[in-house]
Amino acid sequence: MLYSRRRVIQDLSLGGLSLGMASCLRSIQAHASATESTLPKRFVFVVKSSGVDKFNLVPDGIENRFVNPEDGKKLGNRGRIQGPMVNVDLADHGLPEKLMALDSLKDRLTIIQSLSGVGFRGDHTKGFGTLSLHDSEKVAIAPTVDCLLGQHFSQGPYPMYGMAMNGRLLETGWKPEDTYCYPNLSAYGAAKPVAFQGSPRKAFLELFGAAVATPEEIEKKLALNGSLMDFLTEDAKRVDRQLSGDDKERFSLYMNSFESLRRIEEKKAALADRIQEHAPELTDRYDSLAPSARIESHFDIAAAALIAGLTNVITLRPDTLGVKYTELGLTNSVHSIGHLQDNTASNGWTGHQARMEIEKLHLDQIARMAKKFDSIPEGDGTMLDNTVIVYMSCSSGDHHCTGYDWPFVLLGGLGKKLKMGRYLEYPKYGEEGHRTVSSLYLSLMQAAGMSTGDSFGQADANLRHLDVNGPLSELMA
Repeated sequence: MLYSRRRVIQDLSLGGLSLGMASCLRSIQAHASATESTLPKRFVFVVKSSGVDKFNLVPDGIENRFVNPEDGKKLGNRGRIQGPMVNVDLADHGLPEKLMALDSLKDRLTIIQSLSGVGFRGDHTKGFGTLSLHDSEKVAIAPTVDCLLGQHFSQGPYPMYGMAMNGRLLETGWKPEDTYCYPNLSAYGAAKPVAFQGSPRKAFLELFGAAVATPEEIEKKLALNGSLMDFLTEDAKRVDRQLSGDDKERFSLYMNSFESLRRIEEKKAALADRIQEHAPELTDRYDSLAPSARIESHFDIAAAALIAGLTNVITLRPDTLGVKYTELGLTNSVHSIGHLQDNTASNGWTGHQARMEIEKLHLDQIARMAKKFDSIPEGDGTMLDNTVIVYMSCSSGDHHCTGYDWPFVLLGGLGKKLKMGRYLEYPKYGEEGHRTVSSLYLSLMQAAGMSTGDSFGQADANLRHLDVNGPLSELMA
């Protein structure tokens, strides 16, 4: 049946069809002829500030080893209860309150608890170490997993694209025009940090400018970029001959940036029809100063960018330590909420409840994004089946983290390369069977088709007695 459908579609002629119908048919033909190995793979990393509360990630009917059974108090990083590996099917368990927005997608949801990533500096954040697993909070010394994945795919104009709250301007108040910022999160290599877009409006114009431009304007822009490169080339050769050492290398990087921008514009021009088809609506909400509005805008833009093929990897930073979720009645900042624990926040919630409600805002947006992907046919499934959304924190599971319990929520499928619909909880740090975040990142990279070694990032010297190398076998299909 599937072969016949593909054969019929592939035999259809594009001749005599309208431009819109021809474009649609080309898309259908591409999906019909695709195989699981040729379908695009996509990643979304959603990296929260100040920890992801691990206590309310345990499904119903499973012992919560992060809570003292005698008094119900939540245990700290190294105080959790010991126990063997937990590997259960989520179909047999109800989801905790925090994850209920994902209940209809439970078969493609996997919760991972108790991986460690210790040894990297940073009380409030691991910085670049979050995604590189190196001791590099403020200075990039190695490529991060999102950038490596982006370079591996690299079909679209942007190998990887990042959007974040601009925390630098919190003291003076947010402004709609707040733009690029460096959250010290993603990097292509040593001293090559990625600038994240802080303004939803500017992100829209940067990514979807072709949606509001005429074909003539696009051609004019490309011609101008080409003329600029031609003009610069001869001057560049003369300057280059007069430089040496570090100056020569810096000048080369400077010139390469112009060439890179030109290539981006060319790739976007080739996707103009698809960009115009899938671009979100540019509304005044993109200028809102409310945290929830900015988060929603970033997720809408990210989903559209992935659907349009502008990139295969998006990294989102939904908040920073200074953000105040006033829509939830909280005048406490994310930072101060992290210190509250069981004490009371401004609206009467405990610190733990406030953290859960904030995370639910993020998870609601993740659910919206996932359902949008799940509505788009791709190959024999949907776009969600070839995408993985990773919800995590830049500071493991706790405020002032040490990284012994680092929770992750994965949603999607990645072409059936990952076992989804699971709850995985590894033994406590230092115990037999314990695993690290390195193994999770290796799993994602190998599932994406990348060649990797047995480890990623810096090794934890305190775990030399354990076999922590290689991907997570419990996650790999």
